[in-house]
Amino acid sequence: MRSYLLLLSIVIVLPLTAQNSLLQSGPMLGYSEMREVVLWVQTTEAAEVQFAYWTEDNKAALSLTDKITTTKADAFTAKLIADIVEPGTNYTYELRLNGKAVTLPYPTQFQTQKLWQWRTDPPDFTVAVGSCSYINEPKYDRPDNAYGGDYDIFNRIHERQPDAMLWLGDNTYLREVDWNSRTGIMKRYTHTRSVKELQPLLASTHHYAIWDDHDYGPNDSDRSYIHKDKTLEAFRLFWGNPSVGLPDAHGGITTAFQWADMDFFLMDNRYFRTPNHMQNGQQIYFGEIQLEWLIDALVASNAPFKFVATGGQILNTEPVYENYIRLAPEERSYLLSRIEEENIKGVIFLTGDRHHTELSSYVNAKGNAVYDLTASPLTSGSGSNRDGEHNQFRDEGTLVVARNFGLLNFSGPYGERQLQIQIFDKDGEPLWERTIPQAK
Repeated sequence: MRSYLLLLSIVIVLPLTAQNSLLQSGPMLGYSEMREVVLWVQTTEAAEVQFAYWTEDNKAALSLTDKITTTKADAFTAKLIADIVEPGTNYTYELRLNGKAVTLPYPTQFQTQKLWQWRTDPPDFTVAVGSCSYINEPKYDRPDNAYGGDYDIFNRIHERQPDAMLWLGDNTYLREVDWNSRTGIMKRYTHTRSVKELQPLLASTHHYAIWDDHDYGPNDSDRSYIHKDKTLEAFRLFWGNPSVGLPDAHGGITTAFQWADMDFFLMDNRYFRTPNHMQNGQQIYFGEIQLEWLIDALVASNAPFKFVATGGQILNTEPVYENYIRLAPEERSYLLSRIEEENIKGVIFLTGDRHHTELSSYVNAKGNAVYDLTASPLTSGSGSNRDGEHNQFRDEGTLVVARNFGLLNFSGPYGERQLQIQIFDKDGEPLWERTIPQAK
């Protein structure tokens, strides 16, 4: 976890200034690398945006990003690059709108990744995970159904000071009023991103994301969704991933990033998939181009743990809802068999969608354990009990059917790394934990 102090217990009441009134949501941290960090913000109207940043003890030597004027065409969002940075350094930053600083009641700090290779053991770090974030808007919600709640869960995550957070899909919920127009899509993304409890977490943790059906389109949506170009545009505008989509795939959100010695592969399980109820033809979940890229990337990875993030469950053996085994059993079998054939160690799927949390695992014929951590939901409604669902790979004691979030804690020297998984309830109270050692 970050070593610098977050003043979480101090509540500051600020007067409304012209600059604060221009701020719609954010600032938010996107990806972090050794040489650059992306900073994101959304304004209420057209405004000139710039960030100043400095090392924690030397504001006199501050650096500035370029300036961008936000526009309605881009939903008044802006992404700027902090590129006058050094590896392994903590920075304080300041948002400036129309040339004047915006004062915020919580810390605004980012970090660059450490240059540890050939020098030290890999650093310890923490990544938060969660999915299914519904923010109520009664005028457009289903009548008498307050589906979202417990937004303070974002403050509970913030208090844990994760270095990064990986959002595992359904990060916003498009409604009937939204998904058939660009205007609706941008309004829904804006509404979700603007919830006040989320802002401190956005400002000091680096965020990465995938999508699932509700931030991609209608419920259970697939490649037939006619406006997927519009939601792809919204995803690009509202998230700060290092890239969006594979060059050969012509669409989708697939990307990858590294944090310290760990590799994260972010998959798209919507853009290319066949409809769930298609009766004839090949059942496609990821699609050939994306699937072969993933296998190549897993083979090439030297990471002790290799994380594959996707919306739907991969290992669950119960063929229900949108689990991989129900929708594309042949593709699932191919992926797991290739992981086995290539003797790939340390594969952990990170999934959401199901409105419950559980850890699934099995050991393949090569003796390698494969895991699937499902982390859901954050603020949407939780599922009912799962008594009738018989997932043969579920680890006993890991099922949680309530709002929750997870932390992935990485520690240990080179060659002896370990992953500690912790699951917390909406109030930040621990529910369970598991420790997985690096495979030898």
